[in-house]
Amino acid sequence: MATTAVTSPLETYDDLNTAEETWIHLSFSWAGRTFNLDLAESDRVYDMKAALLSLTNVPPERQKILGLVKGRLPPDEGRISDLKITSGKNFILVGTPTGDEIKDPSQLESLPDVVNDLDVDITENPQAAARYKNDPRNVRKIREATSNLQIDLINPLREGKRLLVLDLDYTILDTKPLTSGSLPPAECARPGLHEFLEAIYPYYDICIWSQTTWVWLEAKLVELGMIGSTRAYEISFVLDKTCMFTVFTERNGKPYSHHVKPLQLIWNKFPQLYVFFYAANYEMIDMLHLRCSGAKNTIHVDDLSRNFALNPEEGLKIHAFQARTYGASSSR
Repeated sequence: MATTAVTSPLETYDDLNTAEETWIHLSFSWAGRTFNLDLAESDRVYDMKAALLSLTNVPPERQKILGLVKGRLPPDEGRISDLKITSGKNFILVGTPTGDEIKDPSQLESLPDVVNDLDVDITENPQAAARYKNDPRNVRKIREATSNLQIDLINPLREGKRLLVLDLDYTILDTKPLTSGSLPPAECARPGLHEFLEAIYPYYDICIWSQTTWVWLEAKLVELGMIGSTRAYEISFVLDKTCMFTVFTERNGKPYSHHVKPLQLIWNKFPQLYVFFYAANYEMIDMLHLRCSGAKNTIHVDDLSRNFALNPEEGLKIHAFQARTYGASSSR
């Protein structure tokens, strides 16, 4: 099997961040205590609220910020650079903290198990895709997420295999009847799921990346028989919503924010996936309609194309599966 070596993924991705970021060093008072807060000019108001949440446990809807800007604070998508604040600025935070259950900044937004309703197809807009990739904030968020990410391998990655990243809810599973118990697990899975994974396993390692918490992710995979079973495939690793972050763009001319699943996190952790292996069997590539970009050796299948906004060339959108209407609509 012939291989072609390429540049380190970390070096390649760092090339996107050609300009040094400017940081603003602030301090604020809350509940009789003083805190330091560092923000990049490329950060959004959303990021500031997330930082305040992590420091004080005061959720965004209860945060009242006094003395930082004149008038009202801009909306979440506003850039910190637009606030025209300088290092050394002091302000006051007023707000009542809540319980430990929402300390995680990833819970700033509700992430319900719902079928796609406001999706954005970034693959149809190359200019928007370029803005996503080149945004200094997004580049930095990937670096930060990479440094914080620890991937526990369930099964080791195999030499010379590509990587298939699969979404869970409504891509391979109808979540509502499973969690409500209205249908047995086998009927909640997309038809042919196990047969499909067994067919591609000789060529692909498998990752499941779900926009849900680890507890629910593990429970769903066990219920589906995807881990802890005797199937002729194995899951290499799983990622949950804590590996995602929020990006900002426009939808129909209006500000729009959503979470993303940046494949760069995986490539940074497993540089061997940057090596393109020329496989002898191309039928599986045709079956997946694989679109490899350069040396990237990964395909991401999801019912929400916005989830691969930072990697549109590796994304393959699939229709959301609903077991409740499968008989009528033949959703596959």
